[in-house]
This record gives sequence, C-alpha cells and structure tokens, in this order.
Amino acid sequence: MRRAERLFQIIQILRRSHAPVTADAIATELETSKRSVYRDIAALVGQRAPIRGEAGVGYVLEAGFDMPPLMLTPDEIEAAVLGAQWVAGRGDPVLAKAARDLISKIAAAVPERLRPYVLEPATGAAPAWNAAPDGLDIAQTRAWIHAGRKIRLSYRDEGGAVSERIIWPVSVAYRETVRMLIGWCELRKDFRTFRTDRVVNATFLEDRHGQRPGRLRGLWQKHLETQHAAWARKGLD
Repeated sequence: MRRAERLFQIIQILRRSHAPVTADAIATELETSKRSVYRDIAALVGQRAPIRGEAGVGYVLEAGFDMPPLMLTPDEIEAAVLGAQWVAGRGDPVLAKAARDLISKIAAAVPERLRPYVLEPATGAAPAWNAAPDGLDIAQTRAWIHAGRKIRLSYRDEGGAVSERIIWPVSVAYRETVRMLIGWCELRKDFRTFRTDRVVNATFLEDRHGQRPGRLRGLWQKHLETQHAAWARKGLD
C-alpha cells in the first residue's frame, strides 16, 4: 500500500471509531508496522489533521474534520452497489428510488475503468420478494424516528384484536416478507415490535418523546442484550 493511500486509510479508521484507536489496531488493519503508524500519525498531525492521542493509549479524530471525497476502491464500489440493489428491491418507495439514484450517481462519478464494477458487478441482490403491504407511511416513519416524535397506532395482533398504542419509534427492520417497526410502547412500558402490515391506522403526532434518537436506540440495544442473556440462561436450565 502506498503511503498516501495509507494516510487516507488511517483517517478513515479514526473517523469510523467512537473510541480511541491504538497504533496496534491500526497497524493490524493496514498490515504494516507500529513504527510506520507512528510516523504516519505524525505526518497527518503535521498536515493539520486534528488527531489527539499518544502512543500506547490510542488516537481520536476530533469532530468537524473534513476532507475531499476519497476515490472508491473496486471492493467499496461493489459493496455500495450490492447494498443499493438490496434497498432498491426491498425499501419503501422513497428509499428504493434513492437507492437507484445512488447507483446512477456512483456510475457517473467513478472513472471509466471502474464503471464495470457498477454496471456489471460480480455480486447481486436476490430478486425482490412480494412484501406484505405496509399499514403506515414508512418514509414518514423514518422521518419521525430522526425527529424523535411519537406515533399513534391502531394495531391488529395475530388473533385479530385491535389495540391503540402510542409508541416512540426506534427503527424499521426488514424480515423476509414483512417490515417491522420497533418502538417503545407507552401502553406496555417496554420495547415492542410491530409488523407494519398489521397496522390498521397511524397518526404521526407532533409530540416529542424527549429522548435523543441515538440514546433511544442504545436503550433498545441494551434491552435486546438483556433479552438474549435471559434466553441463553433458559437454554442452560
């Protein structure tokens, strides 16, 4: 790997991490020596990259740093196209259109020699399945997740009974033939998962639930960890 490419990769490694990254970890990922990493970090700092840290502790890229877009590698192109193909076949109409537009933009942006990786990729997503119809607007649901606003649902359970719920939406998840809406349910005082095809009616409320979307997602992930640990204990009994 050329040194210029290695410098860019170090920035990428630091950018994607929320915790200090050690020289050992960077060297392992880049398949180089720690000494080279120390020299590269010093070179980046000399070029005014806002990197904090020290040898043996770890390095952090301070917020607000920006740099010109990096040229995508063939593997990165195929990864992006594969993901976009999947979303184009399974996402809500707004997200599906965005995925198709993304593929077109990648094809227009990369050099001619890399265009076959976009237009003739070696990988491909499976054909779209016939998804059950959603009972609410998924694009607006995604907007409400980002905005931290509540949704009122009329929801039909497996037995056909309909209940009224107010939820704090966390995420939209995908299964083989249905989409799932994960949220904190005010009625049950806990996280619940709702099949979007069983939503009878949805009202997008202006009320905010008061949790940052990232924190709410973190609480849900802790809930999942606790649930999985309980299942594991039951399996050992």
